Amino acid sequence: MEKEVEEKFLALETKIAYMDDFINKLQEEVVESQKEIQILREENRILSGRIQDLSENLEIPNRKPPHY
Repeated sequence: MEKEVEEKFLALETKIAYMDDFINKLQEEVVESQKEIQILREENRILSGRIQDLSENLEIPNRKPPHY
């Protein structure tokens, strides 16, 4: 009986070790994703500003499309 308990305990320790490793890897991925999201947000903000600047300086003639 004691050997059976020891085997179950060892199996639980093994599962916990794998889960701990998985959680650490998952956390690293989340941190990397957050960094990438922050970079993309900054790039988006810069590009949005550039588009707005260009559209303010661009003169679009007020004319009807060719199919009219």
